[in-house]
Amino acid sequence: MTRVLVVVGSSAAMQRLARVVARVATSDAAVLIQGETGTGKELVARELHARSGARGRFVAVNCAAIPEPLLESELFGHARGAFTGAHAHRDGLFVEADGGTLFLDEIGELPIELQPKLLRALQERVVRPVGSNAEVPFSARLVTATNRDLEDAASEGRFRRDLLFRVNVMTVEVPPLRERDGDVLELARHFLERFASRSGGVALPLGAEATRALEAYPWPGNVRELENCMEHAAVLARDREVTPTDLPASVRKYRARFAKALEADVANLVTLGELERRYVRHVLERTRGNKLRAARLLGIERKTLYRKLARFAKSSAD
Repeated sequence: MTRVLVVVGSSAAMQRLARVVARVATSDAAVLIQGETGTGKELVARELHARSGARGRFVAVNCAAIPEPLLESELFGHARGAFTGAHAHRDGLFVEADGGTLFLDEIGELPIELQPKLLRALQERVVRPVGSNAEVPFSARLVTATNRDLEDAASEGRFRRDLLFRVNVMTVEVPPLRERDGDVLELARHFLERFASRSGGVALPLGAEATRALEAYPWPGNVRELENCMEHAAVLARDREVTPTDLPASVRKYRARFAKALEADVANLVTLGELERRYVRHVLERTRGNKLRAARLLGIERKTLYRKLARFAKSSAD
């Protein structure tokens, strides 16, 4: 396997991602990394930084993890006495990342009130600390990430469209694990080796039944869920190999439930396309026709949902 990214995986999807990262890394343009939760967006951001040759640091902040009143100070810094508890001047993360990369994770959660200030900072390449009239220049590259559809958020007034243009100069899509053919077992073995190394032990191989269970599971939580699963197995495994009993119940039982479904009366079975149509309609009914909510529940973008509905309508007409 040729490891191009720090992210493990030799699938075609990951090789495509590696090529995109290699092209984008040397630019100083703002990058928006998109992908489902647990796909490894921060690892991709760190790879962009490592390949950029930047002299400064990689500084990461989760916009959803910091209380809104503190986020402005965290990003832009504050002057002494700017608010209760501000006993000394503090540089913000933009200044700390000067000459390097500032990574804003969950950019879609950035409060709407703070978005104009971020936009101005990106346009002018200066920040104004809270409680100060002085402007401080910076030269950090901005990399952001989200698992949300920012186009939808902009249409609904939750995200400024002009800010979207600023942060989305270049886009990098991180594929979900279900689209990374062959990577599940490669990642599973990687995690087993890593956990064994930490404990000073030897990584156990994956047994045949455990292998089949891992390959059958759809991994809705992506790489993060797989990592959790293999840590669970590493702790419980007592045989010479990892067996299904060492896996979490959700993974262990999924294949059994799937096999049971296949044993249903053939007369009651429908095509995959019809099953998809019924499920999409069911989700729309549960969301009372709210297509944005339905798309989020389905794990797809709203424009993808529109395309599916158009296809369903055409099939019915035919």
